[in-house]
Amino acid sequence: MKEENVILVNDKDEQIGLMPKLEAHEKAILHRAFSVFVLNSENEIMLQQRASQKYHSPLLWTNTCCSHQREGESNIAAGSRRLFEEMGFKTELKELFHFIYKAPFDNGLTEHELDHVMIGYYDDEPKINREEVEDWKWMKIEDVKIEMGIQPQLYTVWFKIIFDEFYHFLEDHKL
Repeated sequence: MKEENVILVNDKDEQIGLMPKLEAHEKAILHRAFSVFVLNSENEIMLQQRASQKYHSPLLWTNTCCSHQREGESNIAAGSRRLFEEMGFKTELKELFHFIYKAPFDNGLTEHELDHVMIGYYDDEPKINREEVEDWKWMKIEDVKIEMGIQPQLYTVWFKIIFDEFYHFLEDHKL
């Protein structure tokens, strides 16, 4: 299978090129990404545990899904596509904000992303793709905050950044 390209961007989110995903992570080059948060009617977040075979952050808990846009694909279309590929369901998404972060990993790779954060609502169980997702659970926003303070090593870097800096956006978007 051919490795997917990521969209290289400047800090204004303007496309400046394409690069294979692994190479962009090896060279720590800024590229476009997205993170989807799905909440239910109880205002709980659907978290996923990343699959054990992921090349970084395996078995860590994170937001409902995340990935990279394809060239010519809108943020919402990318989020919807990946939500279905990883979690097996579709729901309407809304973009909340974007931010830039840079996080090195122990394996020599670095995430340097302009991350578009989206929200959606869903009340059923997902049909997870076991190649991408090890497990999933619903958690109240306040409980995530408490657990992350006690056991931050259980969560992905980007999830901790988004949650620490922007969880008020999630609290403000109740059904």
